[in-house]
Amino acid sequence: MAAATPNPLVAELIDRHQETLDRALAAIESRDYWTPYPEFPKAYGETGAADGQAAFDALLGSVFPIEGQPTNGDLVSGEASPYGIELGVSYPHAEADELIAALEAARPGWAAAGPAARAAVCLEILGRINARSHEFAQAVMHTTGQAYGMAFQAGGPHAQDRGLEAVAYAYAEQVRLPKSANWTKPQGKRDPLSMVKEFTVVPRGTALMIGCNTFPTWNGYPGLFASLATGNSVLVKPHPRAVLPLALTVRIAREVLAEAGFDPNLVCLAVEHEGGTIAATLAVRPEVKMIDYTGSTGFGDWLEDNARQAQVYTEKAGVNTVVLDSTDNYRGMLGNLAFALSLYSGQMCTTPQNLLIPRTGVRTDEGSKSYDEVVADLAGAIDGLLGDDARAAAVLGAVVNPGVLQRSVAAAGGEYGELALAPRVVASPEFPGATIRTPALVKADADKPDDRTAFLGECFGPVAFAVAVESTEAAVELLRRTVREQGAMTAGGYTVDEGVEDALVAACLDAGVSLSLNLTGGVYVNQTAAFSDLHGTGANPAANAAYCDGAFVASRFRTVEVRRHG
Repeated sequence: MAAATPNPLVAELIDRHQETLDRALAAIESRDYWTPYPEFPKAYGETGAADGQAAFDALLGSVFPIEGQPTNGDLVSGEASPYGIELGVSYPHAEADELIAALEAARPGWAAAGPAARAAVCLEILGRINARSHEFAQAVMHTTGQAYGMAFQAGGPHAQDRGLEAVAYAYAEQVRLPKSANWTKPQGKRDPLSMVKEFTVVPRGTALMIGCNTFPTWNGYPGLFASLATGNSVLVKPHPRAVLPLALTVRIAREVLAEAGFDPNLVCLAVEHEGGTIAATLAVRPEVKMIDYTGSTGFGDWLEDNARQAQVYTEKAGVNTVVLDSTDNYRGMLGNLAFALSLYSGQMCTTPQNLLIPRTGVRTDEGSKSYDEVVADLAGAIDGLLGDDARAAAVLGAVVNPGVLQRSVAAAGGEYGELALAPRVVASPEFPGATIRTPALVKADADKPDDRTAFLGECFGPVAFAVAVESTEAAVELLRRTVREQGAMTAGGYTVDEGVEDALVAACLDAGVSLSLNLTGGVYVNQTAAFSDLHGTGANPAANAAYCDGAFVASRFRTVEVRRHG
């Protein structure tokens, strides 16, 4: 970071965050583990958890003001905690015209600040969010249903990592070209041609970030900070059931922007009642030049088809698949899969849904296991993991919405097929009103049309299918076809055969999905690490972009050249 700036605080922020930015830039090159944001709750002080709880409690039943943002005077509320507690938070409502006008008016000064100043301000925003990670954890927990441990990590430091990663990529792309260059072309006996050329980063306009219900910060921060760091104004439109984490984010961002001498309306909050259509209205506004969206395939497809004036980044539905061929650690495989299927009740876009198991069985360190034995042993591993209600609640979290609960009920009733493991109700010792269900494991046959109808569509939530296939070769081909036709965020495979591994890698490269092989320890197919793993590829129907790569940020600005004779 270099450039002088007229605002003393911005200059101080550039200096304060220089090392963090440098290390983030190095991390996206090395792809090794690094984070400036500790993921352990105790790292935030002995009173951190209690302070976060108190801050969250103070928000309940209150009006959440956004100082200086346009409002029509109405209030919007309606969030309900999946854990059964009353939230009662209400937010100021604003009309689309007023929000867009404020965002457009705020942008010129931010655009002129340059990449270094913008990166420093973004890192200050992330630093202040990080300091309040326990408060954010409560907000994420009680709007998404994540258990506290997961809400703290995924909704706090891991989300902040993804935001910082986006800032690093944005900075790197913006400074790829020099600010100015001298160009000289020899002319033989004549005087050379000489030009001075200047290259200026110009932001695209207003960005619209449409938040999701399950991971409002983790899925929201990459787009928010990629757009902000590249000089754009950002309109944050949360999911109606998960407003609070993003409202806190917007308020902190506005505070930092104002302190740094920028118009706080660079970041605004657009809230709506459940069933509202403000996202669709905003998405086709001519001023909106970028849209980040995580959610259903239906609305994602609509955005891609209708928001023609904008660069649209979508993460939609998919059918994540794991091929079971062979393993040298059968118990480790079962334990890893049991946890991956159970974590947050399967309410993750990365959770495996279909487990493809050859009818001839799976070769293991305990001998050959038939399809029925593998399925029964996996059901036993899930039961063992979730047998104690207190432990189960900490792994499963709560069911986020009625749609997910309905799929669990349908599975329990045999609607998807024969049950290898029926879901059960879990009682939370801490939150008696929580809605918690264990996963259902459904037996399916790849050759039966009714079964294929069930397992080839996304069944988001605590439902997984153990699919019998003719052979490993058939499993690999079904994986390939599933990703191509339905999309997937993740794929997995278990094999000790080099030929099978090569076939799995080739299928995933061909279909465009990231592959995890032979996971038996503390890494799960659901998880991706910022600065190292890519979340999504943009190469199959589940998502048209990846967190994070150069393509995710480079289209959020353009470089305009001015040249003159030197």
